[in-house]
Amino acid sequence: MGEEHLCVTLVPLFNHLASDEQRKINRLVTHHVFEKGEQILTPNGEPQLVIVARGNMKVYQLSAAGREQLLRVVEPGGYEGESQLFGAPNDTLFGEALQKTEVCVLKHQDFQQLLLNYPQLSLKLLEINAEKMTKVEQQTQFLMMEKVEERLATYLLDLYKVNDDLQVTIPMKMKELAAFLGTTPETLSRKFKLLESRELIQRKGSQVTLLDLDGLEDL
Repeated sequence: MGEEHLCVTLVPLFNHLASDEQRKINRLVTHHVFEKGEQILTPNGEPQLVIVARGNMKVYQLSAAGREQLLRVVEPGGYEGESQLFGAPNDTLFGEALQKTEVCVLKHQDFQQLLLNYPQLSLKLLEINAEKMTKVEQQTQFLMMEKVEERLATYLLDLYKVNDDLQVTIPMKMKELAAFLGTTPETLSRKFKLLESRELIQRKGSQVTLLDLDGLEDL
């Protein structure tokens, strides 16, 4: 089975199947290694399911001004592209390796054949997609967080997770960040000062140093 079997056993979508069935699926997936910064997924690419075996893939879209907006970080065992397998076009999503990242790719036609052979996969997919939708709703709830400082802290922690560095660079203008967090530039500026006064962060322009990760998490 070797390395490649990793992908099939990692993913909740397949790991409930018997091992000989997993082997059959494994023959259909192709194994790829991407270096840091390489594109794994692009809009209007071939519909495929991308499973992360090792490393991390950031999924983002571009704002109207062409700036990157981080949506999520896909870790080992996670995957992206299942909605394309069901026929939804990918008009906006990019996936990029955050470090050396190994992925397994399952192409659209192979996937359709699988669903015919293993009807139970369709049910499993529905279940997993429902979970994923809940996460998307959590992103919407991000804007429902009552306090702007909570949203700001969550955003800064996400940037830290992407770069694994306590010094983060805000990738958009303050006006854009305020809109992204659902507030005004004036309020955002006040909230930055609030986090600084609590010694959670230090800020110089778009450079922010996170001084207290636990404190930010607690917010």
